[in-house]
Amino acid sequence: MKRLSLFLLFFCLADILKADNNKLIQYTLNNGYPPHSEGTSSFNQSDRTDNPLDGQKFKAHPFPLQDVRLLEGPFKSAMELHIQVLLAMDPDRLLFNFRVNAGLPVTAEPLGNWESPGSELRGHLTGHYLSACALMVAASGDNRFKERAAYVVSELDSCQKALGTSGYLSAFPESFFDRLETSGRVWAPYYTLHKILAGLIDVHNLCDNAQALEMAVRMGDWVTARTDKLNDDEMQKMLAVEHGGINEALANLYALTGEEKYLRTAKRLYHKRVLDPLAAGEDKLAGLHANTQFPKVIGLASLYDLTGEASFKSMSEFFWDRVVNHHSYVIGGNSDHEGFGPPDMLYSRVSPFTAETCNTYNMLKLTRRLFAWDALATQADFYERALYNHILPSQNPHSGRMAYHVPVNGGWFMPYDTPNESAWCCTGTGLENHAKYGDSIYWYDDEGIFVNLFIPSELNWRDKSIILQQETRYPEEDIIRLKLQCSEPIEMNLRVRYPSWAQRGMEIKINGESFPHNGRSGIFIGIKRTWKSGDLVEVKIPMNLRLEPMPDNPTRAAICFGPVVLAG
Repeated sequence: MKRLSLFLLFFCLADILKADNNKLIQYTLNNGYPPHSEGTSSFNQSDRTDNPLDGQKFKAHPFPLQDVRLLEGPFKSAMELHIQVLLAMDPDRLLFNFRVNAGLPVTAEPLGNWESPGSELRGHLTGHYLSACALMVAASGDNRFKERAAYVVSELDSCQKALGTSGYLSAFPESFFDRLETSGRVWAPYYTLHKILAGLIDVHNLCDNAQALEMAVRMGDWVTARTDKLNDDEMQKMLAVEHGGINEALANLYALTGEEKYLRTAKRLYHKRVLDPLAAGEDKLAGLHANTQFPKVIGLASLYDLTGEASFKSMSEFFWDRVVNHHSYVIGGNSDHEGFGPPDMLYSRVSPFTAETCNTYNMLKLTRRLFAWDALATQADFYERALYNHILPSQNPHSGRMAYHVPVNGGWFMPYDTPNESAWCCTGTGLENHAKYGDSIYWYDDEGIFVNLFIPSELNWRDKSIILQQETRYPEEDIIRLKLQCSEPIEMNLRVRYPSWAQRGMEIKINGESFPHNGRSGIFIGIKRTWKSGDLVEVKIPMNLRLEPMPDNPTRAAICFGPVVLAG
């Protein structure tokens, strides 16, 4: 099948029926992207005298994005198309509002839409662009993106210094925060700061850029000083306005620097109205703006990683279960007109404005957190469903542009954004989505490797001198071939996901000989043996057409084939 016919997956509704410090950084920071070499900054993790995760155990660890390379297939094609999108963007247009706000001269034209000079959300796209460039450096090794990131960071550093000594950095004036704390009548200023702060941390971690971390620390100091002035009631009033994952960003700064003030501030950035029901095991999501909530929970997951406080873990897992199993459409996306509805009531919530792409970007980030804790195949099943059926088709396969929503009502096409004129939230997350397809294909633990996703790729496990190459045309074909190269024989458990949708069995051969197993769908099949260079594992997962009905109307169903939802 051609990519357009199989992977441009609009939902068709048929009315017929604590580890060591390296592991701490590897997982805690930015969803598993570790920093490069030590010695690039005065704030190195190696300088710390304590480890907040001593005694904390993860069941799985993600391989660094740098160690996975995509091979020919739809995901590599999408990433290569996205490279052209990122290179076509003018960094000076992204910097326009920052320079104006800092009183510095400008030469470029401003961007439009949410990045226009009058927008209260201006600046958010620049943070996403920094993250996207850093991710692309890791995913492709293309140093053009390292150079671009360094240029943007350097220019932002000039803006931050021109704004004064407080550490404030934004594309809009600090008076926005005065309005936030008094009337609340301003559009999401901390949301924008979170994007900038996250981008700086990503550039530090993935591009060896010490300047980026120094700027992030100054921003963290500003956020801490600003919020320290608020009592608890004032803090909750401020948190009623969308604030993104500013709690996660502060938690990541704590993980990098060991400065307790950032951890304290991250804990205070706790929105009681939304998060307390999760702590009580209550689903009160109906009526809430969906994308506002996800980053809050990702922040909780970050805090669990850092502190081991069980409540943060249970709240994150409860939220994930409710969204995945009670608020999501068949493609893995959720929300209609950007809002949550009653759980398991989806039939009447089908429109051209379902499945906001930002939501799934965030749900995949949260799923990575949970998989590190639990290593459940069902978590990887959701990741596959959302990646294939929402994130991949959110990219126009011709132009590389990005979609705000992926509608699940039949007979509708989705509009994509346009260069320079569109700067939606999903444009920003889209800049990152198509740069990091390799980040959850493989995981590891003390026993060996998890193969979570069936995407043509090559893993270089440097610590073990193992190269694992995956060749497949999945899901157009049902065969996956895993070839191993190792410097010497090694005993290892190679675990292959047995997808929940696979109802016709899963056959495994090792070097041409059948490998019997009594596994069932929805788990990992472990192959524990001494592996030699040249060993070949062939996995066959037969696919078939099936219907997946709406939870509140079994006569209305989606048509699926293997892991994908078919288009009408």
